[in-house]
Amino acid sequence: MDNLMQILGKKAKRAAQQLSQLETKRKNQYLLALAAELEQQTASILSANRIDIKKAKNYGIADTMIDRLRLSAERIAEMAEGVRQVAALPDPIGVVEKMWRTDDQLMIGQQRVPLGVIGIIFESRPNVTTDAASLCFKAGNAVILRGGREAFHSNQALVHVMQETLSKFKLDPAMIQFVNDTTHEVANEMMRASDYLDVLIPRGGAGLIQRVKNTATVPVIETGTGNNHVYVDAEADITMAIDIVVNAKTQRPSVCNAIETVLVHEAVASTFLPHLEQALVSKVELRGDPKALAILTNGISAVEADWSTEFLDYILAVKVVNSIDEAIQHINQYNSKHSESIITDSYSNGQKFLNEVDAAAVYINASTRFTDGFKFGFGAEIGISTQKLHARGPMGLEQLTSSKYIIYGAGQIRE
Repeated sequence: MDNLMQILGKKAKRAAQQLSQLETKRKNQYLLALAAELEQQTASILSANRIDIKKAKNYGIADTMIDRLRLSAERIAEMAEGVRQVAALPDPIGVVEKMWRTDDQLMIGQQRVPLGVIGIIFESRPNVTTDAASLCFKAGNAVILRGGREAFHSNQALVHVMQETLSKFKLDPAMIQFVNDTTHEVANEMMRASDYLDVLIPRGGAGLIQRVKNTATVPVIETGTGNNHVYVDAEADITMAIDIVVNAKTQRPSVCNAIETVLVHEAVASTFLPHLEQALVSKVELRGDPKALAILTNGISAVEADWSTEFLDYILAVKVVNSIDEAIQHINQYNSKHSESIITDSYSNGQKFLNEVDAAAVYINASTRFTDGFKFGFGAEIGISTQKLHARGPMGLEQLTSSKYIIYGAGQIRE
């Protein structure tokens, strides 16, 4: 007897074949109808979300993490807008990126094709459900979604809307499926469903990503924990630096593109840190190294683990460095290869930082909070890849495709 993932997997493979041949106009019509339906079904989606919020509080989940889970009419409208943005993007499927003629007079082209069936394991954030499904659909991929228990009812409601809309368009509802089981056993089945899944994308905390990497037999695209830094250079504009650090830490601390550490050059530390402390008031706990603590009035001692921790909370590690080289060395040692920023008026220091920091997104004079598929113009994102194979950074439509070679001949045979 087939287990749950075998049942879902067989349906997904059949649906993927139909979806791979769907014309762009029909895909866009579905996505636009879905966006409207999400807005129309706001009340029922919010009702399901309230159940999740109540359960999350009973589980003892931190307020910053509950913020990731909470939906509102405004957030649902943003989700719908994200779907519309995906509909407006050029369809990569079928695009022939280049063609050339060989010495044998063969015409060879490289054409974009879907990956096939994508599995996504994610935590907390219901907006991932619509972002992931719309991107996979537009890129011609069937998707199997497995969210965490804390967002179960919200995800279930969202997938119901998506499948109902598929049915209205006479499309196979198995193009977008939801795993209605949050047990570890079923998650493990999904990680090993290599007969059905072409790729598996985990999206969540370090624990989830590590577990998927260690367990999966399906090829994995690692998306990111965000142990991110801002380095305030000796030649930084201090006012700009304060604004960027405060935004990157506090605008939404529970997301992966928020910062966890600020590094400050010793030449400006005595000016910058008091202003930063005042700007953060009592909202953020500052954990400093000895040099930082000598300047801060309310800091506490940082421990080694703080430099490598994704806090996802109102906690910021602070370190004073003696050079840009020390800052870069620290970042490359402790970061999660997600997003890093330098605040500087020096062109050469900015370029040095861009060239030497190893991360998916590297900024000069801007907040790391912009590492986001929507903000990058991708409409939405499937996640932010922190690895180097296949895709890196925010993953939009093109990153959810593969390619095949198409060859035109005229009777050639190889001698």
